[in-house]
Amino acid sequence: MKTLGILTISILFVFFSCKKESFITSPDAIVSITTDTLKFDTVFVTSGSITQSFKIINENNQKLRLSSIKLMGGNTSAFKINVDGTVGPDADNLEINANDSIYVFVQVNVNQSAGNLPFVIRDSIQVSFNGNKRFVQLEAWGQNAHFFVNKEISSNETWNNDLPYVILGYLHVQQNKTLMINKGCRIYINAAAPIVIDGTLQVTGSKDSIDRVYFQGERLDDPYKYFPASWPGIFFNTNSSDNVLTYAVIKNSYQSIAAQDSSVNANPKIVLNQCVIDNSYDAGIISVNSSIQATNCLISNCGKNIYLLKGGNYQFTHCTVASFSNNFIMHKNPVLTVANYITSNNVVSSSDLTALFRNCIFWGDGGGLTDEVVVYKNGNTNFNVNFDYNLWKVQTVPSNIDSSHITNNADPLFDSINTNKNYYNFRLKNNSPAIDHGKATSVTIDLDGNIRPIGFPDLGCYEKQ
Repeated sequence: MKTLGILTISILFVFFSCKKESFITSPDAIVSITTDTLKFDTVFVTSGSITQSFKIINENNQKLRLSSIKLMGGNTSAFKINVDGTVGPDADNLEINANDSIYVFVQVNVNQSAGNLPFVIRDSIQVSFNGNKRFVQLEAWGQNAHFFVNKEISSNETWNNDLPYVILGYLHVQQNKTLMINKGCRIYINAAAPIVIDGTLQVTGSKDSIDRVYFQGERLDDPYKYFPASWPGIFFNTNSSDNVLTYAVIKNSYQSIAAQDSSVNANPKIVLNQCVIDNSYDAGIISVNSSIQATNCLISNCGKNIYLLKGGNYQFTHCTVASFSNNFIMHKNPVLTVANYITSNNVVSSSDLTALFRNCIFWGDGGGLTDEVVVYKNGNTNFNVNFDYNLWKVQTVPSNIDSSHITNNADPLFDSINTNKNYYNFRLKNNSPAIDHGKATSVTIDLDGNIRPIGFPDLGCYEKQ
């Protein structure tokens, strides 16, 4: 009896062990793959891409053996796979425990010898088990580009719209040298790559979207392509002069435009014509005792849209300056701050200030601010700040300014704002109080390149058509 009991227990142990370790072999085994397609946005040819992944899930109460996971393009494919630590292009006889899963990681690198225009790269991954074959499609947009690492502009240089430009390390325009960027150029900048101007930057875009010049971070994949602070920004140093940016779009930076010290000649240090500055984490425009002339510009959804400190000389005409709290930046600072001083190490330093804001809109929503325009004065330096024909959201009007023909606290009625979908159209609705409330100036077009009337133009950067 004792021997029989031991034998029975041994048989049961073997039975349950075999049952636990058995594999499901039915073609009806329930296997889930978390996606049927992996899509990669534009991938620059020498910088690779992010790694994406999907899971293969065994939803059965027994183990599952995958006979193979195969990258169909093999070793010649632009895609690379890694299956739970096994580097592709294929992996065989992979076991997945009952109700468990494994990861497949995918990366894409584009051949640098590819053509100039965007092109689609496709491949697929085949998952084989129990006589079944399942496929995950792979798709990437690749593009060749000019790649610059720690680029020094040591002689006058012109960039044309033949390929995108990717900046790694930094881009530096040396003193007395000029970088000319022609219409249609796309500049993609690494997260740690500032653009530093000690000489001159000339941007000559045109009104059509395809012909504008774009500055943005190099990450074009979701969700990174929407993130503020994706790259440092453009910094105009003390000796920089005669910078003119026309139809430039500067977005997703930390500080889009940063200017230091007054102009070295009679011209403004920076002229901005029909420019868009958007989604800057810290500041859209920050200036310390410098000089800027901006016309038909949109400065939107920045931590601090315009921040002018320690005096300087400024003229903003037909600009829309607006912020709405959204998923990326909480609107908690006025859209315009002007001061003739700065405080550093508890020491106040002030300089002469001259500023004219004409035919502009200053508006914000979602942050609980009642004053979207603030002006500070300290000391006895020359101080002349003038607001002429503007619409603003202000409860306490600054006491140290000159102002006339102000439309106060009237919603400008922008065309469409949807913060959840990150969609902003700052053109004006038909019944906007900004329509026909401007003062005639020498400005004959708007941000879209549309003609402005000779009589009473609209406030802001867009003329209602």
